[in-house]
Amino acid sequence: MPTLLIDRTTVAALPVPERTTVYYDTKLPGFGLRVTASGVRTYIVEYRPGAGGRQTNKRRISIGRDSPAFRADAARKRATDELARVRLGADPGAARAERRRAATVSDVLDAYLSERIAVTRKASTHSIFEGHIRNWIRPELGTRIAVEVTRADVAKLHKKVGATKKVTANRIVALLHAAFAYASKHDLIPEDHRNPAHGVDRFTETGRERFLSSEEIGRLGDSMRLAETSGLPWSIDPTKKTRHVNTSVSATKVDPFALAAIRLLMLTGARLREILNLTWSEVDLERGALHLRDSKTGSKAILLGPAALEILRNLPRLGKHVIPGRGTPGETGNLVYLPRRDLKKPWAAITVHAGLPGLRIHDLRHSFASFGAASGLGLQVVGKLLGHANPSTTARYSHLADDPLRRASDAISGSIAAAMALQADVG
Repeated sequence: MPTLLIDRTTVAALPVPERTTVYYDTKLPGFGLRVTASGVRTYIVEYRPGAGGRQTNKRRISIGRDSPAFRADAARKRATDELARVRLGADPGAARAERRRAATVSDVLDAYLSERIAVTRKASTHSIFEGHIRNWIRPELGTRIAVEVTRADVAKLHKKVGATKKVTANRIVALLHAAFAYASKHDLIPEDHRNPAHGVDRFTETGRERFLSSEEIGRLGDSMRLAETSGLPWSIDPTKKTRHVNTSVSATKVDPFALAAIRLLMLTGARLREILNLTWSEVDLERGALHLRDSKTGSKAILLGPAALEILRNLPRLGKHVIPGRGTPGETGNLVYLPRRDLKKPWAAITVHAGLPGLRIHDLRHSFASFGAASGLGLQVVGKLLGHANPSTTARYSHLADDPLRRASDAISGSIAAAMALQADVG
């Protein structure tokens, strides 16, 4: 039974053992440190419950892993408190086991959302996870005791959701796996509990990437020019029920800010929210860049080609957002402009007129990348322009045949701008 005075220095100096070893403190009986063969250091407390006689089996509880936020001095204080409670008749191990047994799947998910996702991920991610939990997981498993949920239960849920939404079903399994792993690590369920989402076979996902050709981009450009001049021809969608039809309307013009947003998406490869939430304070026309304070991958810069710069220079400024929504009266009577919520209606009208129904806005980002990859700019350069955090994300464009980035941005946006005007030039 190895012993040592457990403090910050001795813990840091301990070698990684060949097998799990427990070191007991020479100063505080019952206080110890468990070190695994993988190097994980966890502080523990050992005690005999009740009267504590020799005939009573010892119990061991973990009180926390060694980390910058929980070092030996904090562990010693917690161990002292736990041992004092034992002397007063408490049995922390039994109480903890009872809590673990009683924790429901909803308890696990609530803790994971509030303590992990809300702190480390974006609000949009939190909202998506919350929707998966509310719509699918909680109705099926929410009231179940967490430690009683089996792989078969998760597989059953996966199959049920996958009957209509295969990708969502896969995301739900991943969410459950992460939530149970978090619960195990943070003492909501036993540390050695088998994760019920582990080993569930997931549905094969096929990529939804759509890469526009120069001719298709030209058609989009034609439709956008028509939308801002004489307007797109108005027609009834036969797939939708329409109660009132305004026969006096023959064409529909699209809001110029919506058109500007679509063109910026095409010319920069930015994500939808990066453009719709863009503020003028993040626009640097002199240096030709957008300096985003917040994006999916954190703060980043987006370089602007000449065509994108021209769009921004010609946009009127209504409030702080580059792409404002409808103005609403403020407290002083002046109009207040919030960022535009989406581009669904104008995008649907433009793509249908261009003969590209079903084209997603995110496909513009894929097309920007494909133009860059096909131009021989290299995946590393394309990845930096798109703000990919993981190089493997950019690798999807590999099948297409601070100076280099600028040249690359100008080249790609120039090619796309030329393609957008292609049909007009030919005519």
